[in-house]
Amino acid sequence: MKKRTKKVLFISLFVLAFYSTLANVSNISITDLDDWIAAKFNADTFEGTSLNEKEVNINEKSLNVKQAQQRYVSSATVKAAQSLAESIDLTQYPAHTVVATGYTAGEESTGKTPEHPEYGITYSGVNVKRDLYSTIAADLSVFPIGTVLFIPDYGYGVVADKGGAIKGNKLDLYFPTVQDVYDQWGKRTLEVFVIKNGTGELTEEELVQLNENEALQVFRTQMQSG
Repeated sequence: MKKRTKKVLFISLFVLAFYSTLANVSNISITDLDDWIAAKFNADTFEGTSLNEKEVNINEKSLNVKQAQQRYVSSATVKAAQSLAESIDLTQYPAHTVVATGYTAGEESTGKTPEHPEYGITYSGVNVKRDLYSTIAADLSVFPIGTVLFIPDYGYGVVADKGGAIKGNKLDLYFPTVQDVYDQWGKRTLEVFVIKNGTGELTEEELVQLNENEALQVFRTQMQSG
C-alpha cells in the first residue's frame, strides 16, 4: 500500500512539473492544457468549442510568443544608435517625454504614391531620409522645423515634417518601409533630448552637412552595414 501511495505521489509530482515547464516555455496556461487533453480524449465538443478550435487556440498562443520574440531582435541600425548614445553626454541637454511612432513616405502614412510629384518630400522641402540624422515629424509649435533631437534607439532626428495627428508631445520617426516600422520601432513613450533648437527652416544642404560629420562616420558605417 505504501509503495502504491509513493508511486501515485511520484507520478503527480512529475505531471505537475511537466505542466509548469510547458506553461513557462509556451505561455500556455494549465487550463489550456487541461482543455486540450480533455478534447484529445473526447470526440465531443468541450464547453462549446471543438477539438480543432482548441488546438488552433493553443497553436496561436505559441505562434504569438515566437513572433513577439522575433519582432524585437535588434538591427544594425538600432545597435549603432545605442553605440552613439553611449558616446554622448545626454545629461547636458533638455529632456522631453514624448510618444513616438514611425511613418514612411508611402501611401499608408502620407496618402501619396511614388507617382505623386511630392512623394518623399517633407513639409520643410527636404527629402525624407534615414541616416545618422533622420527626418522626423513633430508639432511645430513644440519643436520647430530644424530642431535636432536625440532619440534613444533611433539616433538623431531633425524636425522636417508635420502631421495632422502629430500634436503636442508626439513625434513621427521616418523609416524606409512599413516592415522597418514594425520591426524596429512600433510605438513608444520615451525621453528625447533637444540638441539644437530649430529656426523654422531646413535645407537639403544643411541635412547633408549634418550627415557628413566626419566624427560620426563610424556610426554611419555601422548603420549601413545592416
